[in-house]
Amino acid sequence: MRWNLRLTAANKGIWKASELQRSLAGHGLAISAGNMSGLWSGQPVSLKLEDLDVTCVVLGCEIGDLLIPEPENVRHPGQAEEAEGTAVGAGTAAPKVIPKRGDGRSLRPE
Repeated sequence: MRWNLRLTAANKGIWKASELQRSLAGHGLAISAGNMSGLWSGQPVSLKLEDLDVTCVVLGCEIGDLLIPEPENVRHPGQAEEAEGTAVGAGTAAPKVIPKRGDGRSLRPE
């Protein structure tokens, strides 16, 4: 998901985080300056659903205006292993480890 608060606020004529902060406070949602800065300039780690409701009311928007889905960033089963192998090997095959001892332990690759 991509957080789209700044553009949504700009479309409603709110250009500063402090303006939005005052509007949210007027609707009962008090946000500290530090938290407001994080919401305004970054992507929040977590949000309360009630806070999203108030934000949507203040901005006159829908939740889909604030949260933009990015399905291309979702890993599919089996994709994680392929990506990790590519990153580690960087296109070259890893040396094959063959057990050489009777107890099942392998020697280090040559």
